[in-house]
Amino acid sequence: MPSRTGGHELEARKAMSRVGRKPIPIPKGVKVKISGNGVEISGEKGTLSRTFDPRIAVALDGDQIVVTRAGNSRSERALHGLTRGLLAGMVEGVCRGFTKELEVHGVGFRAEMKGDTLTLDVRFSHVIEYRAPGGVKVETPDRTRIVVTGIDKQQVGQAAAEIRAFKPPEPYGGKGIRYAGEQIRRKAGKTGAA
Repeated sequence: MPSRTGGHELEARKAMSRVGRKPIPIPKGVKVKISGNGVEISGEKGTLSRTFDPRIAVALDGDQIVVTRAGNSRSERALHGLTRGLLAGMVEGVCRGFTKELEVHGVGFRAEMKGDTLTLDVRFSHVIEYRAPGGVKVETPDRTRIVVTGIDKQQVGQAAAEIRAFKPPEPYGGKGIRYAGEQIRRKAGKTGAA
């Protein structure tokens, strides 16, 4: 009798290689430079460069980036899909950029930009100050919203996670800093004994 997981494993393998094999279209105005296993992508928003694993080959084919792998080991298949995903993210970053939005919930809680420093008043004994890393821009359209933008998806996500970590939403009242649209699993508060 065939194993139940065998079919799923085969599907997962096919999906992984399908992702890696899909060429990445290069939009107009985007320049791609490949030297060895290093790739530099420039566009309207800026320039990103990254060095990839030598087991994965990155090449230009007309107005597309093609990613291939030498072998068929599990790690190479995983790297194939990962490399393709990272390259697609780089292309999107230099064209459109990435945005993460956070919301500040709580009475008297507020976020404000002072120069290039984000100040957070989340009812601690002190005001929290946060300076975004280079390549990441932080804005506060109002006192309860924080918008993080940049061309590097990883940097934008990391900066947003760092800001959220200052005061993660608590499960009883939901007060704290959360991602826009994030659902907080609420817990019922303790009630007095009857």
